[in-house]
Amino acid sequence: MRPILKSSSLHKIFVFLILIMLSGCRSPVPSGLENGDLLFVTAKSTGLSGAINNVTQQQENVSFDHIGILESSRSGTFVLHAAPKGGSQRQDLKSFLEEQARDGQKVIVYRLKPLYRKTIPGALQKAGSMLGKPYNFNYILDETSYYCSDFIERAFRKDHIFELKPMSFKDPQTGMINAFWEEFYRKKNLKVPEGEPGCNPNGLAGSEKLERIRELR
Repeated sequence: MRPILKSSSLHKIFVFLILIMLSGCRSPVPSGLENGDLLFVTAKSTGLSGAINNVTQQQENVSFDHIGILESSRSGTFVLHAAPKGGSQRQDLKSFLEEQARDGQKVIVYRLKPLYRKTIPGALQKAGSMLGKPYNFNYILDETSYYCSDFIERAFRKDHIFELKPMSFKDPQTGMINAFWEEFYRKKNLKVPEGEPGCNPNGLAGSEKLERIRELR
């Protein structure tokens, strides 16, 4: 003999099933964003940020000094990036945005054009495998530490989305090595890596494979 369920019990079961269905359909990605979006952080005008921008700026109306890639899963929405504080890391999107806002910097969303979006799953997998490495404060490529644009270039390297180019540390107005970088590498007992292969956020943002979406607020 089958047990007879009371109407109140049936109602609870029905509500429970509806909640499961709704949670399964809910997109974990915030409105207007997509998995694999690239988040570029605008540059400051002074310090290390200003020095990076001085020798890498390509667009007149905007410049960047940091970049991360958006990863969404059932556990939340995160930014995978390499930063001076924490090295290569997976950071909650809300925390990432609040951190940039406190520093007075904006976050601009760029997205791979449709032809290249099939590379995103592989890039996220590669980025995940690089987490936990320290930050590369020398900005000279190696296999034990990464800086921000280096982290992203490597994530997409298998599919040749971005490319390494000879780095320049020269002030575009004087044609001489920027004084900040002369002192920066002198303190490290290193030669300024002028002409060595590398990448930077401004160079990545200028890729024809990307399209600018919007500013995140």
